[in-house]
Amino acid sequence: MSLQIYNSLTQKKEEFIPQKPAQVSLYSCGVTVYDDCHIGHARSLYIFDVIRRYLGSRGLQVRFVRNITDIDDKIINRANELKTDWRTLVGTYIDRYYQDLAAMGIGQADIEPRATENIGEMIKDIQILIDKGFAYPTASGVYFSVRKFKEYGKLSGQSVEQMLTGVRKEADETKEDALDFALWKTSKPGEPFWPSPWGDGRPGWHIECSVMSTKYLKTDTLDIHAGGRDLIFPHHENEIAQSEALTGKPFARYWIHHGLLTINGQKMSKSLGNFVTIQEFLKKHRHPELLKLFFLSAHYSHPIDYNEDKIIEARQALERISILFNKMEEAFADKSIQSPETAFKEIDEIRNKFIAAMDDDFNTPQGMACVFDLVNLANKNIDNQAFLRSARKLFAELLDIFSLDFSRIASLAGGSSTSENAIIENLIVLRNEARKNRDFKEADKLRKQLEAQGVVLEDTKDGTTWRRKL
Repeated sequence: MSLQIYNSLTQKKEEFIPQKPAQVSLYSCGVTVYDDCHIGHARSLYIFDVIRRYLGSRGLQVRFVRNITDIDDKIINRANELKTDWRTLVGTYIDRYYQDLAAMGIGQADIEPRATENIGEMIKDIQILIDKGFAYPTASGVYFSVRKFKEYGKLSGQSVEQMLTGVRKEADETKEDALDFALWKTSKPGEPFWPSPWGDGRPGWHIECSVMSTKYLKTDTLDIHAGGRDLIFPHHENEIAQSEALTGKPFARYWIHHGLLTINGQKMSKSLGNFVTIQEFLKKHRHPELLKLFFLSAHYSHPIDYNEDKIIEARQALERISILFNKMEEAFADKSIQSPETAFKEIDEIRNKFIAAMDDDFNTPQGMACVFDLVNLANKNIDNQAFLRSARKLFAELLDIFSLDFSRIASLAGGSSTSENAIIENLIVLRNEARKNRDFKEADKLRKQLEAQGVVLEDTKDGTTWRRKL
């Protein structure tokens, strides 16, 4: 089966065929660094990392570029609000952005260019658009003439008349048409600026992505352009218009858009008190795997609603995997058993089902269903070390695609240190002795003491086992 991608441009699933055999150019709109990343950003950062990883697992060489917007009205306004230099603000939040990526275990893009490092190329492209008659300078900047690009609206599916609804001409703007958008903005007194043929100013948001994507991917036509559904209009629509007016070539062959995230059915907003940063999530829930499993539970293109019930479900799923991994480690602890590498039909079938799911527009819910099929099979064959070795190999493959840390998950239900384990196991011995002596009050007291330490006991016919609560 070939890889099928839902293309927002054509509004249908299409077979993915890169321009160059086995090579993929992938661009995703990145963060604007004026505040901490929230869990909505995390979904975007994570899902496109998963897509990049899956493409790589299918033998494709992916060149992934994700920009950083480090000059923007929001940045200037936030710096003024905090009474700090905009460069200091940007530096702070770029550092925090990379800290969030590391804490979540999400890979960086191959190249993460900053807008301010590429202003020379933006000025050059804006001048070409002026020379071609697609843009015009005014006292307040340089604007792209939307009506001169005849295919404007082809991504969002809107007519010019529909787009005019809700669009207003700002009092301080001198643009000729309400739909025209800024390629260059003349700086106001006290604002950061760069010299240009049209006066001191800074680039518009849309031209930043057009320039950085084509420059660093070394192509006029991208294989895949990715981003959130909220960026389709006007950001991605404007990128297409200015890029194709500039080169006369298609800007991107496949457009991938992820659905938006809500909190308990509401849009995330600081004013509503439901704004959750990545760091706040990790402080409360500790494990980045919980947020990843939550994201994987819905198709990337669908909206997803964050609530505590969903995180409880993710925690239960993580516990199932972690408990199995600990059982497998115990099975492998017996060095006297040296089972050979063996192929098993059931494991091959799960691998093939996983590939079929992910080939169908990166269907991660079905992909995770395959992971749990493997969990069930491994539990049924827990005494078959050859089977477990084959299963562990497939687990490593699948979890790597989902950027889920195999070794970390395996350790989640285990002890923190040898000394701590010894204390826990001693308490378990005392509890078992109390039960044997029918001192159930003491046994119950010891169980509660262990539970307070985050230890979950399981009494089986072979004795008492324990794991840490996630």
